[in-house]
Amino acid sequence: MESKIVAIGGGTGLSTLLRGLKAYTSQLTAVVTVADDGGSSGRLRRGLGVLPPGDFRQCISALAEAEPLMSQLFEYRFGEGSGLDGHSFGNLFLVALSGITGSFESALREASRVLAVRGRILPATLHNLVLCAELTNGSIVCGESKLVQANSKIHRVFLEPEDSPAYPEVIQAILEANAIVIGPGSLYTSILPNLLVRDITRAIQASTGLKIYVCNVASQPGETDNYNLSDYLTAIRRHVVSLPLDAVLVNSNFTPNIPAEWKVSYVSIDPDAAKFKIPVIEADLVDEQRPTRHDSAKLARTLMEFISGEKPLIR
Repeated sequence: MESKIVAIGGGTGLSTLLRGLKAYTSQLTAVVTVADDGGSSGRLRRGLGVLPPGDFRQCISALAEAEPLMSQLFEYRFGEGSGLDGHSFGNLFLVALSGITGSFESALREASRVLAVRGRILPATLHNLVLCAELTNGSIVCGESKLVQANSKIHRVFLEPEDSPAYPEVIQAILEANAIVIGPGSLYTSILPNLLVRDITRAIQASTGLKIYVCNVASQPGETDNYNLSDYLTAIRRHVVSLPLDAVLVNSNFTPNIPAEWKVSYVSIDPDAAKFKIPVIEADLVDEQRPTRHDSAKLARTLMEFISGEKPLIR
């Protein structure tokens, strides 16, 4: 029997995870953040009032079983001088399909059907959220794309409005899941915006499934500079005090060189991580060609060893 897995996140991290997991199960549900307001997604969101399509597009491409050419088409980005500069075909496709079907969630279902998506892709909420941050200098910045441009470190993030209900199918999927995988992905702009939807956190707390947090391979400039494992866990606990985690998955391969000009560093396990009393699983998870990212096959294989019960997890 296939494992029912819920993956929570956004951006490249979530699509990387999905690309690997689809080889093991079709009972996949991706829960995607809707706080994105930058680039093509932000322009479409502001101009047409739709949910930001970019992260959904990446998930569709990752889970599509259709011809590779269709996935390439979905990711095609128009160049300058085209009148559509910066937009990807997939973003425009989802927005157009929203107009035809009458809703963004219907567009996701139809796009998934057309591209033979293996699993489901759901928005965390249908509400128009704004992600805000309180910085360590005391100032408040609103807008996901502005957070990493701030001249001060992020202390905490919050949503406006704070009480947006979760998309109902998300709650059902979490409660029925054998495993809930949180991350990888941008901590403050992909992971926490999902966990700050209170219905989602309550469902995770009520779930009997295995709950694993996948820590990022490397830090992100302007967001998690110089963070180690305890910094990630501290930030999560600051926002969600009672988030139950059965394990944390951390990369152990630091061999691939990260160029100094990238201004990022590998995330390491520091002594302070032990105070959280969460089992830490160390494994080679890094993408040798893109050393700031996870290798989708390595990540999925390691997760499935524990989700399937092949390797016991001492809780």
